[in-house]
Amino acid sequence: MSRTSRRTFLRSLAVLAAATTLPACGVLCPGGGSAPRRIVVLGDPHLPGPNLAAKEQLRAQVDSWDDVDLLVAMGDVCEIDGNEDEYAAVRAYFAAMRTPHVAIAGNHDYYFRDMADTEGHYRISPPDEQAVKLERFRRTFNLRRLYSSRRLGGYLLVFLSTDHQKFGTGIGPEQQVWLRRLLARNRRTPTIVFFHAPLRGTQAKFRHYIDRPSAIAQPEGAVHGLLAANPQVFLWVSGHTHTPPTEPSFAAPINRYDGRVTNIHSTDLRGDTLWTNSLYLHPDRVEVRTFDHTANQWLPHLDRTITPPLLP
Repeated sequence: MSRTSRRTFLRSLAVLAAATTLPACGVLCPGGGSAPRRIVVLGDPHLPGPNLAAKEQLRAQVDSWDDVDLLVAMGDVCEIDGNEDEYAAVRAYFAAMRTPHVAIAGNHDYYFRDMADTEGHYRISPPDEQAVKLERFRRTFNLRRLYSSRRLGGYLLVFLSTDHQKFGTGIGPEQQVWLRRLLARNRRTPTIVFFHAPLRGTQAKFRHYIDRPSAIAQPEGAVHGLLAANPQVFLWVSGHTHTPPTEPSFAAPINRYDGRVTNIHSTDLRGDTLWTNSLYLHPDRVEVRTFDHTANQWLPHLDRTITPPLLP
């Protein structure tokens, strides 16, 4: 065996030994198929934050997982208001990440005026300041625009940013037009939407703001209409409400919106315990698993399987 072949063989053994890095079905899925495509969902990072060292350790853990196809940062990448110092911390954090990643904007990335100008009170930025911060977000992640889509493992992935002037959890008019046209062209492709805010009624009111207008995807009527007209959308992945895995409605029947779309909730990275969700994309199902980065272990009792719709 050559030296190169030996290194490859030993690396394969190491991957097999690292059980926490593998999907539920291991390297090969039942029936002899290849491993599923994996997406890691990074809930609201709020960078830099007081626990930056723990966030950096989480990043190192994710980078050590060699079966990850994509990491999605679910908005609120900035700690409070999206000022220049916060975006500098965001750039440094993601520049050090080796895992391919995409980010979407949240309300804390553009919607509020700088705290230094408001004596510590949240105040909504005027439209021109919102535009400056959204452009700052776009440049930070080297994006052509704030929203995008791609295909992975037979699924259409849609990445939407909050960019509405009125709603900090809203999809702006231009983005709505783009989304409507995209979904119309892909009616036969099972679709997963990533957006900062959740759908109304998909979690218990464990905090006072749950299901308030500022805590759900907006404009609510437009979002509902788009989902009703596009049955290929079966998963909606969100952050914003900082729903922890310890909350009973984190993974529960209430997560189904309109009886059809499952909302996968993600918690933030502000607390003492840090979690991520992983989506394993199989041809016939999506497996959702939750990892405790503080304890370095999976939480099997939260494992879920979502079946995509049968499309004509």
